Amino acid sequence: MRDVRMRGFRERATVERALDVLEQRILRLGDEPVPIAASAGRVAAELVRARVSVPHFARAAMDGYALASEATSGATAAAPVELALVGASFPGRPHAGAIRPGEAVRITTGAPAPEGADAVLMVEHAEEAAGSGGEVVRVRAPVPPGKHVAAIGEDVMAGEPVVSAGRRLRPQDVGVLASTGVAEVRVVRRPSVRILITGDELLPPGSLPSGPCIVDANSLVLSALARRDGAADVAVEYVPDRREAVRGALLASAGGSGADVVLVSGGSSVGPEDHAPLVLAELGELSVHGVAMRPAGPAGFGFLPGGLPVFLLPGNPVSCLCAYEFFAGPSIRALGGLPRAWPHRRRRCVVASKIVSQAGRVDYVRVRVDGDRVFPIATSGASILSSTTRADGVVLVPGDEEAVVEGAEVEVLLYDA
Repeated sequence: MRDVRMRGFRERATVERALDVLEQRILRLGDEPVPIAASAGRVAAELVRARVSVPHFARAAMDGYALASEATSGATAAAPVELALVGASFPGRPHAGAIRPGEAVRITTGAPAPEGADAVLMVEHAEEAAGSGGEVVRVRAPVPPGKHVAAIGEDVMAGEPVVSAGRRLRPQDVGVLASTGVAEVRVVRRPSVRILITGDELLPPGSLPSGPCIVDANSLVLSALARRDGAADVAVEYVPDRREAVRGALLASAGGSGADVVLVSGGSSVGPEDHAPLVLAELGELSVHGVAMRPAGPAGFGFLPGGLPVFLLPGNPVSCLCAYEFFAGPSIRALGGLPRAWPHRRRRCVVASKIVSQAGRVDYVRVRVDGDRVFPIATSGASILSSTTRADGVVLVPGDEEAVVEGAEVEVLLYDA
């Protein structure tokens, strides 16, 4: 490959071409079984059907009296029908035996309806009293068959599909699966991410900046983004700006580290200490280096032997964030069975101040939202991370546009959930 250090890029790949390569090369990981209690948030690897019906017995949908509906025919407040009160049914403690047309049992919501009962009379339409032969319930209104009784399978029938393959399981999905007797779900394996932070000038997070050294922020940002995108675990390693150190770190990543994705922060550009692209090309394949975008133009990616994807993310914090969102984030999500699309809330707004761009380059423009209007953040430097905290989100300007004029409608990708 051509050494671009201190020479610059002869040409840059388009964002579209880079994404095409990733979509062709990065596919979903395999699947694994997990207990139902640990399945929320995971992606179902296969269609899951109900093992049993829910409910699997006829049950009361209301507190009241279980009875045979035909026995209430003609009942009115002025001329109530008396039924013998012969017992009670509670959840987990059903009435033993069947009831006859002239009988009723007290019942609470969720309790099994006894054999012979096809309806539940609400307590508001009845009163208990002492009769000549024992307790009775006086029915003051007729009850149609099936009233306030949940039939077998009213919620889910046995064998019915509950969740489809590729669905990210929501809490309610897990609840329904559990209610149908599912104990274990096959889900897509979540990717493990290894982050290599390069640079002799970096101090670990929590340090106080001093002298020529600065505190590493990228490891925190990348770790949080990877977890947002479904990573099972994230490991961070600091690597000196030495070719052999970068080479050793990449070799270790490919040699049984368990990583499914490697993110290299820093050392991806055209400076004399930017070793990662050359080392990646030497050890495996450098698929893309240099992309027509701003910021993050020096970004790239490739693959180590065995197909392990390696993303080269610029060291400047905003460039690092931008390159992750465009390339690494969609790939991590795809590995875990999630959609590649950016997981941001979106909103249509009107441009209040012209957004300057350049034809042939995709721009990641930090913006502030005020009502339904959007303003570009004045500071656009790739090292000004605080610009992303002042911004409400970003506008992506396509490569075929030179500017977005005042009054144009744009889509804003919001940082907040």
